[in-house]
Amino acid sequence: MVSVLTVNTATMNQTDCPDVKVPFPVFFAIGVVSLVENLLVVVAVFRNRNLHTPMYCFICSLAAFNTIASVTKTWENLMIAFADVGQLEKRGPSETKLDDVMDSLLCMSFVGSIFSFLAIAVDRYITIFHALQYHNIMTMHRTGAILGVIWTACGVFSVLMVRFFAFKFIMICFVVFFIVSLAVICFLYVYMFMLARIHAKNIAALSAGGEGKCRRQRRWGSNMRGALTLTILVGAFVVCWAPFSLHLIIIMVCPMNPYCECYRSLFQLHVVLMMSHALIDPAIYAFRCAELRHTFRKMLLCSDWKLCS
Repeated sequence: MVSVLTVNTATMNQTDCPDVKVPFPVFFAIGVVSLVENLLVVVAVFRNRNLHTPMYCFICSLAAFNTIASVTKTWENLMIAFADVGQLEKRGPSETKLDDVMDSLLCMSFVGSIFSFLAIAVDRYITIFHALQYHNIMTMHRTGAILGVIWTACGVFSVLMVRFFAFKFIMICFVVFFIVSLAVICFLYVYMFMLARIHAKNIAALSAGGEGKCRRQRRWGSNMRGALTLTILVGAFVVCWAPFSLHLIIIMVCPMNPYCECYRSLFQLHVVLMMSHALIDPAIYAFRCAELRHTFRKMLLCSDWKLCS
Protein backbone atom coordinates (compact mmCIF):
# COMPACT_ATOMS: atom_id res chain seq x y z
CA MET A 1 0.00 0.00 0.00
CA VAL A 2 2.73 2.48 0.99
CA SER A 3 4.85 1.48 -1.98
CA VAL A 4 1.89 1.88 -4.32
CA LEU A 5 1.31 5.36 -2.95
CA THR A 6 4.99 6.16 -3.46
CA VAL A 7 4.72 5.26 -7.14
CA ASN A 8 1.49 7.23 -7.52
CA THR A 9 3.05 10.27 -5.88
CA ALA A 10 6.05 10.13 -8.19
CA THR A 11 3.93 9.85 -11.31
CA MET A 12 1.42 12.53 -10.35
CA ASN A 13 3.82 15.14 -9.04
CA GLN A 14 4.35 17.30 -12.13
CA THR A 15 4.40 20.66 -10.36
CA ASP A 16 7.26 22.90 -9.21
CA CYS A 17 7.21 21.17 -5.81
CA PRO A 18 9.99 18.54 -5.82
CA ASP A 19 9.54 15.35 -3.82
CA VAL A 20 11.09 15.70 -0.38
CA LYS A 21 13.54 12.85 0.11
CA VAL A 22 14.39 11.46 3.55
CA PRO A 23 17.80 9.73 3.81
CA PHE A 24 17.73 5.98 4.30
CA PRO A 25 19.69 6.12 7.63
CA VAL A 26 16.84 8.17 9.14
CA PHE A 27 14.26 5.51 8.25
CA PHE A 28 16.57 2.74 9.43
CA ALA A 29 17.43 4.43 12.75
CA ILE A 30 13.79 5.13 13.60
CA GLY A 31 12.83 1.56 12.73
CA VAL A 32 15.58 -0.06 14.81
CA VAL A 33 15.14 2.17 17.89
CA SER A 34 11.34 1.79 17.89
CA LEU A 35 11.72 -1.98 17.46
CA VAL A 36 13.97 -2.20 20.55
CA GLU A 37 11.68 0.06 22.59
CA ASN A 38 8.49 -1.86 21.83
CA LEU A 39 10.15 -5.22 22.40
CA LEU A 40 11.17 -3.91 25.83
CA VAL A 41 7.53 -3.09 26.59
CA VAL A 42 6.34 -6.55 25.53
CA VAL A 43 9.06 -8.32 27.57
CA ALA A 44 8.38 -6.09 30.59
CA VAL A 45 4.69 -6.96 30.62
CA PHE A 46 5.47 -10.67 30.34
CA ARG A 47 8.08 -10.66 33.11
CA ASN A 48 6.35 -8.49 35.71
CA ARG A 49 3.34 -10.21 37.30
CA ASN A 50 2.07 -6.85 38.56
CA LEU A 51 1.49 -5.92 34.92
CA HIS A 52 -0.64 -8.99 34.20
CA THR A 53 -3.86 -6.97 34.07
CA PRO A 54 -6.31 -6.34 31.21
CA MET A 55 -5.07 -2.78 30.61
CA TYR A 56 -1.43 -3.82 30.32
CA CYS A 57 -2.40 -6.77 28.13
CA PHE A 58 -3.98 -4.28 25.72
CA ILE A 59 -0.90 -2.03 26.00
CA CYS A 60 1.28 -5.07 25.28
CA SER A 61 -0.87 -5.78 22.22
CA LEU A 62 -0.44 -2.16 21.09
CA ALA A 63 3.34 -2.47 21.54
CA ALA A 64 3.27 -5.72 19.52
CA PHE A 65 1.46 -3.96 16.67
CA ASN A 66 4.04 -1.17 16.84
CA THR A 67 6.80 -3.79 16.71
CA ILE A 68 5.27 -5.21 13.53
CA ALA A 69 5.23 -1.73 12.00
CA SER A 70 8.89 -1.15 12.96
CA VAL A 71 10.06 -4.47 11.51
CA THR A 72 8.01 -3.96 8.35
CA LYS A 73 9.25 -0.47 7.55
CA THR A 74 12.86 -1.30 8.45
CA TRP A 75 12.83 -4.34 6.17
CA GLU A 76 11.09 -2.42 3.39
CA ASN A 77 13.68 0.35 3.51
CA LEU A 78 16.48 -2.22 3.42
CA MET A 79 14.89 -3.69 0.27
CA ILE A 80 14.67 -0.22 -1.30
CA ALA A 81 18.32 0.42 -0.47
CA PHE A 82 19.37 -2.89 -2.07
CA ALA A 83 17.21 -2.13 -5.12
CA ASP A 84 18.84 1.29 -5.53
CA VAL A 85 22.29 -0.30 -5.76
CA GLY A 86 21.09 -2.97 -8.19
CA GLN A 87 20.99 -5.93 -5.81
CA LEU A 88 17.20 -6.43 -6.17
CA GLU A 89 14.66 -5.97 -8.91
CA LYS A 90 12.28 -3.19 -8.01
CA ARG A 91 9.30 -4.97 -9.55
CA GLY A 92 10.27 -8.64 -9.80
CA PRO A 93 7.61 -11.30 -8.99
CA SER A 94 9.10 -12.27 -5.62
CA GLU A 95 9.72 -8.63 -4.67
CA THR A 96 6.12 -7.75 -5.52
CA LYS A 97 4.77 -10.57 -3.34
CA LEU A 98 7.05 -9.64 -0.46
CA ASP A 99 6.00 -6.02 -0.86
CA ASP A 100 2.34 -7.06 -0.57
CA VAL A 101 3.13 -9.00 2.61
CA MET A 102 4.86 -6.00 4.17
CA ASP A 103 2.01 -3.69 3.18
CA SER A 104 -0.45 -6.13 4.80
CA LEU A 105 1.59 -6.14 8.00
CA LEU A 106 1.77 -2.34 8.05
CA CYS A 107 -1.99 -2.09 7.51
CA MET A 108 -2.47 -4.68 10.26
CA SER A 109 -0.40 -2.52 12.60
CA PHE A 110 -2.51 0.55 11.81
CA VAL A 111 -5.87 -1.18 12.30
CA GLY A 112 -4.58 -3.06 15.36
CA SER A 113 -3.45 0.19 17.00
CA ILE A 114 -6.93 1.68 16.61
CA PHE A 115 -8.64 -1.45 17.97
CA SER A 116 -6.18 -1.53 20.87
CA PHE A 117 -6.96 2.10 21.71
CA LEU A 118 -10.68 1.31 21.63
CA ALA A 119 -10.18 -1.66 23.95
CA ILE A 120 -8.05 0.39 26.34
CA ALA A 121 -10.60 3.22 26.36
CA VAL A 122 -13.42 0.80 27.24
CA ASP A 123 -11.23 -0.81 29.92
CA ARG A 124 -10.50 2.59 31.49
CA TYR A 125 -14.18 3.49 31.41
CA ILE A 126 -15.11 0.30 33.26
CA THR A 127 -12.25 0.78 35.72
CA ILE A 128 -13.35 4.29 36.64
CA PHE A 129 -17.14 4.04 36.63
CA HIS A 130 -17.72 0.36 37.47
CA ALA A 131 -14.82 -0.22 39.83
CA LEU A 132 -16.65 -2.69 42.09
CA GLN A 133 -17.68 -4.91 39.15
CA TYR A 134 -14.44 -4.43 37.18
CA HIS A 135 -12.82 -7.78 38.04
CA ASN A 136 -16.04 -9.61 37.19
CA ILE A 137 -16.43 -7.79 33.88
CA MET A 138 -12.80 -7.67 32.68
CA THR A 139 -11.50 -11.14 33.50
CA MET A 140 -8.22 -12.32 32.00
CA HIS A 141 -10.13 -15.01 30.09
CA ARG A 142 -12.36 -12.36 28.53
CA THR A 143 -9.34 -10.16 27.84
CA GLY A 144 -7.67 -13.03 25.97
CA ALA A 145 -10.81 -13.55 23.90
CA ILE A 146 -10.94 -9.84 23.02
CA LEU A 147 -7.28 -9.87 21.97
CA GLY A 148 -7.92 -12.96 19.85
CA VAL A 149 -10.77 -11.23 18.06
CA ILE A 150 -8.69 -8.08 17.54
CA TRP A 151 -5.72 -9.91 16.02
CA THR A 152 -7.89 -12.13 13.82
CA ALA A 153 -9.98 -9.21 12.56
CA CYS A 154 -6.86 -7.13 11.88
CA GLY A 155 -5.24 -9.95 9.91
CA VAL A 156 -8.30 -10.45 7.70
CA PHE A 157 -8.90 -6.73 7.28
CA SER A 158 -5.30 -5.98 6.32
CA VAL A 159 -5.20 -8.69 3.64
CA LEU A 160 -8.42 -7.40 2.10
CA MET A 161 -7.17 -3.81 2.24
CA VAL A 162 -3.94 -4.55 0.37
CA ARG A 163 -5.53 -7.03 -2.06
CA PHE A 164 -8.19 -4.56 -3.21
CA PHE A 165 -6.48 -1.24 -2.46
CA ALA A 166 -6.54 -0.24 -6.14
CA PHE A 167 -10.32 0.15 -5.86
CA LYS A 168 -11.30 3.63 -4.69
CA PHE A 169 -14.04 2.12 -2.48
CA ILE A 170 -11.42 0.37 -0.35
CA MET A 171 -9.42 3.58 0.02
CA ILE A 172 -12.59 5.39 1.10
CA CYS A 173 -13.30 2.63 3.64
CA PHE A 174 -9.76 3.02 5.00
CA VAL A 175 -10.14 6.76 5.52
CA VAL A 176 -13.69 6.48 6.91
CA PHE A 177 -12.54 3.78 9.35
CA PHE A 178 -9.76 6.07 10.58
CA ILE A 179 -12.07 9.08 11.05
CA VAL A 180 -14.97 7.16 12.63
CA SER A 181 -12.70 5.24 15.01
CA LEU A 182 -11.02 8.43 16.21
CA ALA A 183 -14.42 10.07 16.64
CA VAL A 184 -15.62 7.16 18.79
CA ILE A 185 -12.45 7.21 20.90
CA CYS A 186 -12.61 11.00 21.36
CA PHE A 187 -16.30 10.84 22.29
CA LEU A 188 -15.62 8.11 24.83
CA TYR A 189 -12.79 10.06 26.45
CA VAL A 190 -14.71 13.35 26.52
CA TYR A 191 -17.71 11.58 28.04
CA MET A 192 -15.43 9.84 30.54
CA PHE A 193 -13.77 13.04 31.69
CA MET A 194 -17.14 14.84 31.97
CA LEU A 195 -18.45 12.06 34.21
CA ALA A 196 -15.14 12.06 36.06
CA ARG A 197 -15.58 15.69 36.98
CA ILE A 198 -19.03 14.99 38.40
CA HIS A 199 -17.79 11.90 40.20
CA ALA A 200 -14.87 13.81 41.74
CA LYS A 201 -17.29 16.37 43.17
CA ASN A 202 -19.38 13.59 44.66
CA ILE A 203 -16.32 12.06 46.31
CA ALA A 204 -15.31 15.45 47.72
CA ALA A 205 -18.81 15.89 49.15
CA LEU A 206 -18.84 12.54 50.98
CA SER A 207 -19.09 12.79 54.73
CA ALA A 208 -17.20 9.53 55.32
CA GLY A 209 -14.17 9.31 57.60
CA GLY A 210 -10.92 10.85 56.51
CA GLU A 211 -9.04 7.58 55.89
CA GLY A 212 -11.78 6.01 53.74
CA LYS A 213 -12.24 9.22 51.81
CA CYS A 214 -8.50 9.55 51.16
CA ARG A 215 -8.33 5.93 49.97
CA ARG A 216 -11.12 6.51 47.47
CA GLN A 217 -9.49 9.70 46.27
CA ARG A 218 -6.13 7.96 45.77
CA ARG A 219 -7.74 5.13 43.82
CA TRP A 220 -9.72 7.62 41.77
CA GLY A 221 -6.60 9.70 41.09
CA SER A 222 -4.68 6.63 39.97
CA ASN A 223 -7.44 5.60 37.55
CA MET A 224 -7.70 9.09 36.13
CA ARG A 225 -3.93 9.26 35.67
CA GLY A 226 -4.17 6.07 33.64
CA ALA A 227 -6.96 7.57 31.54
CA LEU A 228 -4.90 10.72 30.98
CA THR A 229 -1.89 8.66 29.88
CA LEU A 230 -4.00 6.85 27.31
CA THR A 231 -5.43 10.16 26.11
CA ILE A 232 -1.85 11.31 25.44
CA LEU A 233 -1.23 8.06 23.53
CA VAL A 234 -4.31 8.66 21.37
CA GLY A 235 -3.18 12.23 20.71
CA ALA A 236 0.24 11.00 19.59
CA PHE A 237 -1.43 8.47 17.30
CA VAL A 238 -3.58 11.16 15.67
CA VAL A 239 -0.63 13.50 15.13
CA CYS A 240 1.51 10.74 13.59
CA TRP A 241 -1.09 9.08 11.35
CA ALA A 242 -3.32 12.02 10.31
CA PRO A 243 -0.95 13.38 7.59
CA PHE A 244 -0.83 9.95 5.93
CA SER A 245 -4.63 9.69 6.03
CA LEU A 246 -4.91 13.20 4.59
CA HIS A 247 -2.58 12.03 1.81
CA LEU A 248 -5.11 9.31 0.93
CA ILE A 249 -7.98 11.80 0.97
CA ILE A 250 -6.08 14.13 -1.36
CA ILE A 251 -5.43 11.31 -3.83
CA MET A 252 -9.18 10.68 -3.99
CA VAL A 253 -10.44 14.27 -3.94
CA CYS A 254 -7.95 16.27 -6.03
CA PRO A 255 -5.48 13.96 -7.78
CA MET A 256 -4.28 16.60 -10.30
CA ASN A 257 -4.59 19.84 -8.34
CA PRO A 258 -1.17 21.61 -8.10
CA TYR A 259 -1.62 22.50 -4.43
CA CYS A 260 -2.60 18.92 -3.60
CA GLU A 261 0.42 17.66 -5.51
CA CYS A 262 2.65 19.90 -3.41
CA TYR A 263 1.26 18.24 -0.29
CA ARG A 264 1.87 14.81 -1.83
CA SER A 265 5.49 15.76 -2.40
CA LEU A 266 5.91 15.49 1.39
CA PHE A 267 4.95 11.80 1.35
CA GLN A 268 8.25 10.52 2.78
CA LEU A 269 7.95 12.95 5.69
CA HIS A 270 4.47 11.55 6.36
CA VAL A 271 5.96 8.06 6.42
CA VAL A 272 8.66 9.19 8.88
CA LEU A 273 5.98 10.69 11.11
CA MET A 274 3.96 7.49 10.84
CA MET A 275 6.99 5.41 11.86
CA SER A 276 7.70 7.79 14.74
CA HIS A 277 4.47 6.73 16.41
CA ALA A 278 6.09 3.40 17.31
CA LEU A 279 9.02 5.39 18.71
CA ILE A 280 6.92 7.76 20.83
CA ASP A 281 4.55 5.31 22.54
CA PRO A 282 7.15 3.48 24.71
CA ALA A 283 8.57 6.84 25.83
CA ILE A 284 5.08 7.83 27.01
CA TYR A 285 4.71 4.53 28.89
CA ALA A 286 8.05 5.02 30.62
CA PHE A 287 7.34 8.65 31.48
CA ARG A 288 3.79 8.12 32.79
CA CYS A 289 3.87 4.64 34.38
CA ALA A 290 5.98 4.08 37.50
CA GLU A 291 5.55 0.28 37.41
CA LEU A 292 6.85 0.08 33.85
CA ARG A 293 9.74 2.41 34.68
CA HIS A 294 10.67 0.16 37.59
CA THR A 295 10.49 -2.92 35.36
CA PHE A 296 12.61 -1.30 32.63
CA ARG A 297 15.20 -0.35 35.25
CA LYS A 298 15.40 -3.91 36.53
CA MET A 299 15.63 -5.36 33.01
CA LEU A 300 18.38 -3.00 31.88
CA LEU A 301 20.44 -2.54 35.03
CA CYS A 302 20.05 -5.75 37.06
CA SER A 303 21.67 -9.04 36.11
CA ASP A 304 19.59 -10.99 38.68
CA TRP A 305 15.86 -10.28 38.36
CA LYS A 306 14.94 -11.71 41.79
CA LEU A 307 17.59 -9.72 43.68
CA CYS A 308 16.28 -6.48 42.13
CA SER A 309 12.63 -7.15 43.03
